[in-house]
Amino acid sequence: MSQTREKFATQVNSEILTALRLLAQKEGRQLQALVEEALRDLIEKCTNAKPRPHVMGAYLASHERYGALYKKLAE
Repeated sequence: MSQTREKFATQVNSEILTALRLLAQKEGRQLQALVEEALRDLIEKCTNAKPRPHVMGAYLASHERYGALYKKLAE
């Protein structure tokens, strides 16, 4: 990934921005680092929209146990 930085401006809910500033201070990180991490996480989530392994495991276990019931309910 390119390390070139580009400035941009946006508006954010003041409560979110306050919480973000507090988090940055608490973690000893720059605000821009947290914003970049959040944006990267959002892109990853939207690009690779796969269920998390523990969620998929719970679904499969539920389906194994209650599959017949789910089928009847669907009818």
